[in-house]
Amino acid sequence: MAVSGQSAVFGKRKEPHTVIIARGDEIRHFTVRPWLAAFAGSALAAVVIGYLAATSYLVLRDNLIGAATARQARIQQAYEDRISALRSQVDRITSRQLLDQQLMETKVSELIERQTQLSERHGRLGPLLERAEGGIGNLLPQTAPVPAAREDTRAAVTGSLVGPQNVALAGFSPTGTRPFAFWATRSDTEPQDSPADRADKLFVSINQSLKAIEGDQIAQISTLANSASQSADVISNALEAAGLPVDSHFDKDDFGKSDVGGPLIPVDGATIFDTKVEELDEALDALDQVKKEARRLPLANPAPGHVVTSPFGVRTDPLIGSAALHSGMDFRAPTGMDAKVTAPGVVVKAGWNGGYGRMVEVDHGQGFTTRYAHLSQILVNVGEKLETGDLVGRTGSSGRSTGPHLHYEVRHNGQAVDPLGFLAVGKKIAQYL
Repeated sequence: MAVSGQSAVFGKRKEPHTVIIARGDEIRHFTVRPWLAAFAGSALAAVVIGYLAATSYLVLRDNLIGAATARQARIQQAYEDRISALRSQVDRITSRQLLDQQLMETKVSELIERQTQLSERHGRLGPLLERAEGGIGNLLPQTAPVPAAREDTRAAVTGSLVGPQNVALAGFSPTGTRPFAFWATRSDTEPQDSPADRADKLFVSINQSLKAIEGDQIAQISTLANSASQSADVISNALEAAGLPVDSHFDKDDFGKSDVGGPLIPVDGATIFDTKVEELDEALDALDQVKKEARRLPLANPAPGHVVTSPFGVRTDPLIGSAALHSGMDFRAPTGMDAKVTAPGVVVKAGWNGGYGRMVEVDHGQGFTTRYAHLSQILVNVGEKLETGDLVGRTGSSGRSTGPHLHYEVRHNGQAVDPLGFLAVGKKIAQYL
């Protein structure tokens, strides 16, 4: 009976696996235990898994490295793009600053040039203003001297843009009557203006101030020219009304009254200034000329403040009581009072002259002479040149006289004329001479 491989207690027994290896006549066999098979399988599985993992790592490493490299490249590219954008922005800001600086320097140069022009104009106005002050200064309101344009524009502009919280640029108008100023103020509670905005505001204010100066200069020149012309008109009209000679070339009444025409061509400020200066110069020349003419005439009073006791004309002779022509004016004056010449001239007579007593006669040119009679003392000699107000002698009662007084005559081409007209004209235009 065959032996059964099954146990009655434990059931069928499982036979171990046997590995038989034959090589020629040599035969070997190995019995494979279950635990050894499990171990070998586990090792083989581990090797396979490790191989697969290593293979997967090697395969995926390149992808991972490529992805990391690509990511790094993207980051670097973004960084470089950002740097390029920042560089472009810096270049734009730098270019803007350069342009702003150039624009600012251009504006400052323009302002300095305008101030230089104002200074040059001041230099040109100086002599004219001196002439005007000497000719019509007493007829104009008193103003401060005309200052030259300030030279600190660049410093003021620069300081207001980059420096302190408050910066002032101040000066005076050419008339000296009103200052101009601009304050670049900043407050911590107010919105801050950009440098360009503050610069624009500053330049606008300075331009307005400089335009105000130019306007004041032109206005002052026009005022002086009008005053000079009016003064010349007053003098010439007074002389003409009295029948006294006036230089014929001085005739302002016809100015602007002739038939004229043409297109309107606006002119710039410099041309207007030059035109006004020329008008002022011509007006002062005309005034000087007419004043020169008036000063050569015997218009002054030979005895200011003294009463006229006998006017020019027909009167009752004080000695014989009959009608007679009185060829001059008598001024009440005590013996020894100063007798003054009434216009520049040359002494042509100085001595005793019949009924005139001690008499001085002065030739003033243009056919005009004056006589000072009944003097107690003569203080000049024939041929002596005199100026208005010089002494010719002392009053008295010499000659045909009833008492101490000054007999004053005005003659034109040898004919006696009424001195009252001369005195009236002299009093009327005294403030203009």
